[in-house]
Amino acid sequence: MNWTKTVIAVVACLSVGYLSSFITRSAITNWYSTLEKPFFNPPNWLFAPVWSSLYILMGIALGIVWSKYQKNNAEVKNALQVFVFQLLLNALWSLLFFGLKNPLLAFIEIILLWLVIYEAIKSFRKIDGLASKLLIPYLAWVSFATILNGSIWYLNR
Repeated sequence: MNWTKTVIAVVACLSVGYLSSFITRSAITNWYSTLEKPFFNPPNWLFAPVWSSLYILMGIALGIVWSKYQKNNAEVKNALQVFVFQLLLNALWSLLFFGLKNPLLAFIEIILLWLVIYEAIKSFRKIDGLASKLLIPYLAWVSFATILNGSIWYLNR
């Protein structure tokens, strides 16, 4: 593993989360607090440490795969492209849910995000088993978030 690439990857993933938090923060205290939520909605303080941990794991996984990139390596290039696409979808979800305050559109988008994360896991597995395993907690959390998002939309439609 190339430590420089891994550190850059972790910082990049954490930066996406940090930038997304600007959209999220103001909406949590005013709009989100007014929504009806399901009984399994976690406390607000839990989201920041969970997401921070997931972004770090995602960055390590990305760093591992990126370290294996060599010119004309289509498999690694494809895996990196899938990862970047899911990272963009990750940021887009915050914009849709908290920025536009549109749980239905965010719900549709998070289903696409889940599918692309799954594809990233599959593509990472072809390159490095550990890298793919590091994305499993992320997929698990997004699975939960999908159910939570759908429930919030349903309760507030």
